Amino acid sequence: MAKSVLIVDDNEHLRRILATFLQSRGYEISQAASGHEAIATAIATKPNLILLDLTLHVPIIGCSAYFGSELRQEALRAGMADYLQKPISAAEIESIVEQLILSER
Repeated sequence: MAKSVLIVDDNEHLRRILATFLQSRGYEISQAASGHEAIATAIATKPNLILLDLTLHVPIIGCSAYFGSELRQEALRAGMADYLQKPISAAEIESIVEQLILSER
């Protein structure tokens, strides 16, 4: 069974180039042009890997039980909007979700 890749980018030309290249290497490809489309496609296709354009303006919050400022900095450098260490309080999650939702308007 071939491994699958979901390519998420709002640039159709780039999606086609990446898809053609990866298909020539034997990967099954699915594509999405937006964050919302990516979620639906990922649920439907269950890809092994997602190649994601980070400028689609869909905030991602990383959550982990691992402690350390290095991990937080790595997550932020990778394009995450924020990083929360588990256990996460209800107040903390409510605050960051509201902040990110309001910034999307």
